[in-house]
Amino acid sequence: MGSARNELYFVFMNYDPHYERLKADRTKRGAYELDVYLSRKHDELLSNNLEHGSYNKTLSLVIVDGFAVEITEEQANVLRSANGVRVVEKNQEVA
Repeated sequence: MGSARNELYFVFMNYDPHYERLKADRTKRGAYELDVYLSRKHDELLSNNLEHGSYNKTLSLVIVDGFAVEITEEQANVLRSANGVRVVEKNQEVA
């Protein structure tokens, strides 16, 4: 049985052609549209797969289509099987 304690995980998404098009636009407007798109996309993934209020998304990553979220191990397993998710990895402390 998994830990019931929230810990930081990184979630990386599968290839998304819309993300790639937005990322290629190097204008200020393009950067803004990319930020909005990723934030909305990541928020929707979380709200469609996890109970509202049971997680805390800390940031969306623009350089890769991914985000950081504080969740339980059980929730990480749910996200691993979610449509569009490539990998879910627990944050590791580097000594």
